[in-house]
Amino acid sequence: MKKLLTIALLLVAFSIQAQDNTNDSPKIGTITGTVLDVTLDQPLPYVNVIVKDTNNKLITGGITNNDGQFEVKQIPEGTNIVTIEYLGFLPQNKTIVISNDNKIIDLGTINLEEAATNLDEVTIVAETSTIQQKVDRKVITIGKDLQTAGATASEIMNNLPSVSVDQQTGSISLRGNQNVRVMVDGKLSNIPAEQLLKQIPSSSIKSIELITNPSAKYNPEGMSGLINIVLHKNTKIGFNGNINIGLSHDIEAKFNSSIDANYRNGKFNVYGSYNNSVTKNFNFGEINRIEQDIQQKFEILNNNKSHLFKVGVDYYLDEKNTISVFTNQNLFDGWVNVNSGINYLANPSLNESQFTRNDNDNDSEQYNFNYKHDINDEGHSIELEVDHDTYNGFGYTKNTFFSSQRPNFIEDTDTDRQSTTINLDYSNPLSETAKLEVGLQARLFNTNIFYQSDARETNQLGQYIPTTTTFDYTRDIYSAYATYGKTLDKWSYQLGLRAETVNVDSEAYKKDLASNEQTNIPFENDYFRLYPSGFLTYTPSEKNAYQFNYSRRVDRPGINQVNPLPEWNTPLISQFGNQALRPQFTNSFETNYTRQLEKGSITAGVFYRIIEDEIQQAILIDRTDTNRLIFTDLNFDNSTAYGIELSSNYRPTKWWSLNASFDLFSQTQKSLAESFDTNQNIVLNTVKIDNVVWNVRAFNNFKVTKDLSFSAFGMYSGKNKNIQFEMNDMLMVNLGMRYSFLQNKASFSLSYNDIFDTMYAQFEGDRPYAQVGRFNWESQQISGRLAYRFGGGNYKAKARKQRDDDTKSGGGFM
Repeated sequence: MKKLLTIALLLVAFSIQAQDNTNDSPKIGTITGTVLDVTLDQPLPYVNVIVKDTNNKLITGGITNNDGQFEVKQIPEGTNIVTIEYLGFLPQNKTIVISNDNKIIDLGTINLEEAATNLDEVTIVAETSTIQQKVDRKVITIGKDLQTAGATASEIMNNLPSVSVDQQTGSISLRGNQNVRVMVDGKLSNIPAEQLLKQIPSSSIKSIELITNPSAKYNPEGMSGLINIVLHKNTKIGFNGNINIGLSHDIEAKFNSSIDANYRNGKFNVYGSYNNSVTKNFNFGEINRIEQDIQQKFEILNNNKSHLFKVGVDYYLDEKNTISVFTNQNLFDGWVNVNSGINYLANPSLNESQFTRNDNDNDSEQYNFNYKHDINDEGHSIELEVDHDTYNGFGYTKNTFFSSQRPNFIEDTDTDRQSTTINLDYSNPLSETAKLEVGLQARLFNTNIFYQSDARETNQLGQYIPTTTTFDYTRDIYSAYATYGKTLDKWSYQLGLRAETVNVDSEAYKKDLASNEQTNIPFENDYFRLYPSGFLTYTPSEKNAYQFNYSRRVDRPGINQVNPLPEWNTPLISQFGNQALRPQFTNSFETNYTRQLEKGSITAGVFYRIIEDEIQQAILIDRTDTNRLIFTDLNFDNSTAYGIELSSNYRPTKWWSLNASFDLFSQTQKSLAESFDTNQNIVLNTVKIDNVVWNVRAFNNFKVTKDLSFSAFGMYSGKNKNIQFEMNDMLMVNLGMRYSFLQNKASFSLSYNDIFDTMYAQFEGDRPYAQVGRFNWESQQISGRLAYRFGGGNYKAKARKQRDDDTKSGGGFM
């Protein structure tokens, strides 16, 4: 079936290409030039360079780089019109004639003059979102249409191809896998992803990059890849800023707001921001064990408050040297109330209930230093970055039991975490068509968790005794990478290799406070690995591009997966980490085809993965209480996964735009699950699950007037299997609107999600017991958001490298 899917995809791609009836004239010409702001005498990046024929038909185009330079190839022979335009500036038109004697035309320096309007705008946001396939990533530019989909980054993620957000837990997955890393502006955060996504207003997002097969330049963690959220940046002289306020409600209210501002003169850029999120979330559900006549019900109420502060300074020593420092400070406090009840339908006298109250406070701090030296103006540079993060968390849990023989108990958890990352990167454009990048990195990570309970275990007399456990985990990673890329006419390639040495040292200290006896459980795991990567792009025309890439990646166990302390408990279920868990490794192959249409684009892709030492959850029966289940993670044999993806953005009319995607994933999962045989003996079974799941989603935007637009989003997700359950299919339909006013400085958005109340998780399973269940969350939310831009000033561009964002377009003009 995998071969059939690949062949079918390629046949479709070639058949579409065969219909291409663009200009038949030989495409032999190239134009170059540099675009400057005439007032400031500074280069302008991201300026559109559009080439049309004498009938005003679009032929090709490009954009300027950070130095204001552009190069557009494959221009047909004959007379053509070149338009250089940038929002807020007066456009310029130039006529060129391409011939065999005049193939390469240098337009020289093109000076753009600011228009009389729009000088006070801080950020420019397109009306509609676009999807662009680059050499190693898919870039979704967030337009005003997607901003109506929700007030935060978490709410708009489900609108993106191949991305899903669990509406109950907030966890994010890419291509059906939660082994994904989330970055903001190319940097990882020590704030939990589900917490971070709820703090970022959707209007602050410029684009979202889906890096499903990262190159050797990136850290190799994450089987399904990376998601990079790129925020808008103020780049104007003077004082500028944005204010956002969002409010959502279903059963409980949710509030978020943000303010960011910056002041810039010739040498300094000082900026700061504040984001907050104050939310209550209510979830409820039940699990029924059919054969045992046991019904377990849950009601969960979360109340979370988080505050994120960022302050930074960029100091431009001169044209070749820049120093930047910033700090993030995140304050979080919250509580969760869990009411769970167990009804023994055959014997109600055994009924019991539990109330759990958990209070959690944590503070995280990030300090970042960056120094960049431009050796010349051609992208030849060296850059040093040092990042230090700290995390301090305190959790207090009180478990109260009713109608039960179980004693009440209290749990205290203290977490101290520190990480330091040092990067040294060197970039050298060897020629106009070749580029070399090398780098060194050190990542030092330590976590210390202290856990104390006043009643967790019994001694030989059956008495409950207090215990303490300390878990100390250290992981140091030292790595070096090199990538080399080259363009050969219609072909381009990039090869890379990353070498890593990893030292893991952990130890659990368990102490009986009654006897003062301590048990130590050490674990070490040191290893050296190579991570190669390769990318190949073929662009036969401006409208067609083919890509193939390969990378090797690793999924290192998360701290909760190796922490032997209990992650959570109910009367019937407990979850623990596995201190001896080893990393899993993935060889990932991917091919994509991109077709530029007259009114949009379409991208199709196929991927295949080979997973070594796969990490999966095991389901065990508690020997001290056979009604209880214990969840933990184990390593298993190799497995495979494959999938196909289709995504497109299309504009049928001037007032209607459409983003749609389809994805299908298949993965074989292996695990261990205990069950009872006919004699009620516990037996250990190796479980193999072949899971195929598909999703389809479509986002429509309807522009009624210049200032008013409406949106409609629909998503359908097919059945999904895991080791314990088979999840039923799910459907969601959302509506939204957006209105701009005050000369486009302000906007108001309103959205209504899950209008048919069909978004819930319903499941069934037979491992280790026959079970059916359902969970609901606040999916039917009404959300409103108000945004306002303030300040003014003149634009001044500065060529700055953003780490891990040095990419080239994979083909075609969009």
